[in-house]
Amino acid sequence: MSAALRVAFFGTPAFAVPSLRGLIASRHPVVGVVTQPDRPRGRGQKVTDSPVKQVAMEHAIPVLQPDRIRDPAFAAALSAWQPDLGVVAAYGKLIPDDVLRIPGHGMINVHASLLPAYRGAAPVHRAVIDGMAETGVTIMRVVKALDAGGMFAKVHRPIGPDDTSAEVEHDLANLGATLLLQVIEDIASGTAREEPQDEMRSSYAPRLAREEGLIDWTLPAVSIHNRVRGLYPWPHASTYLEGARLIVLKSRVDSRPTSAAPGTVAAVTRDEIEVATGGGDRLALVEIQPEGRRAMRVQDFLAGHPVAVGVRLTRQ
Repeated sequence: MSAALRVAFFGTPAFAVPSLRGLIASRHPVVGVVTQPDRPRGRGQKVTDSPVKQVAMEHAIPVLQPDRIRDPAFAAALSAWQPDLGVVAAYGKLIPDDVLRIPGHGMINVHASLLPAYRGAAPVHRAVIDGMAETGVTIMRVVKALDAGGMFAKVHRPIGPDDTSAEVEHDLANLGATLLLQVIEDIASGTAREEPQDEMRSSYAPRLAREEGLIDWTLPAVSIHNRVRGLYPWPHASTYLEGARLIVLKSRVDSRPTSAAPGTVAAVTRDEIEVATGGGDRLALVEIQPEGRRAMRVQDFLAGHPVAVGVRLTRQ
């Protein structure tokens, strides 16, 4: 059997946790974890440890949280771990060349798309928003250019018509963790092979912005539905009903035609509010969250807040 590799792990959110846990359970020792500084999280904005830091602390693994990854003191501390390989999973910052060169085998990344498509910070969300039928995970070499390194292996995952980005990302985190360990074994044994990316087929998945959540009712119903799914769990798709913000958590495409203007309530049933869209069809609201209140089924919302046909939903 080939020698075990000393691994330095770079990651921050929950997506990275299965990869870290898989490494900890493997024969390859995790000599240290690099994660972003503690920041306010959740509704109360309480400063808490990142999910990756929590796992590292559970296993008494050394942790570095540099404010500046280009700080020479950080490079010195990383070098002191004597890593053979760096593994990156949603760390959240670009890694400079001098850091990439520290591990003897360089660094590899668990990226949540089928590269070269959807390079960047929000690959899962953008794939769902775009209505893609499939996505996956690529294990790739980390290079200076964003998500442009050679590819070691891929795993595919279909995207169902009602899947949210949270559901897809959860599955990809686990699939990626399994694939990661296979690639590390190949690197350790010297059998790993890298395939260059086709730059002509590359696309970019920029970070989500809060203002993207405002629903544009002039779009077809399926496009709005995909945004509802893709912007879950943040920043959420939202609209305004009688001046109050309404977060749309779950929707359904209704292909029945309507002549109502986009954003107009075309029908109200016991369980749904059907809204006319720019495609001449309807988007049925199934689960919502009025501002300052809990998430609820439309049926429960209507019990205390009747909505009339003809009311307009707006962007402000």
